[in-house]
Amino acid sequence: MPRLILHVDLDAFFAAIEQRDHPEWQGRPVVVGAQPGQRGVVATCSYEARRFGVHSAMSITQAARRLPPETIYVRPRMAHYARVSEQIMAVLAAFSPEIERVSIDEAYLDITGLTALVGPPEVIGARIKTGIRQAVGLTASIGIGPNRLIAKLASDCHKPDGLTVVLEEQVADFLAPMPFSVLRGLGVKTAPRLARLGVKTLGDVRELSLETLRRQCGARAGTQFYYQARGIADDRLYPDRERLSISKETTFPKDVTDPRVLEETLHWAAREVAWTARQTGHLGRVVTLKIRFFPFETHTRSRSRKVPTADERDLYRIAWSLLASEANWIGRPVRLIGLGLSGWSQPTTGQQLDLFETAETGRNPADKGLTETLDAIRHRFGAEAIQRGLHLHHQDN
Repeated sequence: MPRLILHVDLDAFFAAIEQRDHPEWQGRPVVVGAQPGQRGVVATCSYEARRFGVHSAMSITQAARRLPPETIYVRPRMAHYARVSEQIMAVLAAFSPEIERVSIDEAYLDITGLTALVGPPEVIGARIKTGIRQAVGLTASIGIGPNRLIAKLASDCHKPDGLTVVLEEQVADFLAPMPFSVLRGLGVKTAPRLARLGVKTLGDVRELSLETLRRQCGARAGTQFYYQARGIADDRLYPDRERLSISKETTFPKDVTDPRVLEETLHWAAREVAWTARQTGHLGRVVTLKIRFFPFETHTRSRSRKVPTADERDLYRIAWSLLASEANWIGRPVRLIGLGLSGWSQPTTGQQLDLFETAETGRNPADKGLTETLDAIRHRFGAEAIQRGLHLHHQDN
């Protein structure tokens, strides 16, 4: 049975969620990212904004020059987007257990065996699109092909809300007219070399010998281009690899010297990292502080604990102590700050607490129940509904 790989890509994911949550923004340009007049970039934007030539990673200053006055600018709500993503992944899991989650808004599925149960690829793709729309009210573009490369290229063909199926015998005709710029691994040096050979499409690339491509683009890239132009690529999935760390950071609109702002930001980062760790069943031993000074001087500092944790108070306390221990950092303008958790130890029932850690934190058995209650409230009412108070090292008198 020929392999069938499905690639699902949510359309303008962050912006689409904002338009869904604010119906009055439907049909208007929406930019998720930095605010005009601030330093930063576009995280994503609606299709209405893309018509003005705006795209992800464009500087917000450049985007604002192109967009009309009625444009809506919103800051990212990553925790909210992550919850929507989990709902979408649950829809996909109902169709196939073979899922590779590529990012918050895209994934690959192996649907090879579904044709006998559900129907042809077009039917499977349509049902998945309907399932996503019913679950979260969003559209997705889907591509189906014999491997990852063809599935990904197919999902890009008819965005937004597209569905494109490319069977094995259709691959050559599907690829031939595509611009050679779609080649994976094409760089600023290799692209001009292909152009000088008169190459414009993948069909043109297919006319070149392997030796010519290797000579012009290098052995590795030339070999990759040779096979990609023929639609030969990996058809395996790599489901849910273990994440090595959980981290949160933010880039300030203006460089920050006020220690209270830094503390409040570390509070937020500790809260979000701890929440994610608890929801994914992780306990970590290594807490890492990341800080960037003007212009791009970046440092990290880490500390290991004897007892693994997923408690925001532990993360904040360690991160702040790492920051405070660097005397030459005090008063310097900070561009970015964040923290991470790693060094996993899987939680076990009745895990014994370290004697000195217990004495240091003053925790008691009821504390675990309080954390579970707070998590349940957050699950139901959102991240801002309730938060645990954390001690501020700098208090106004």
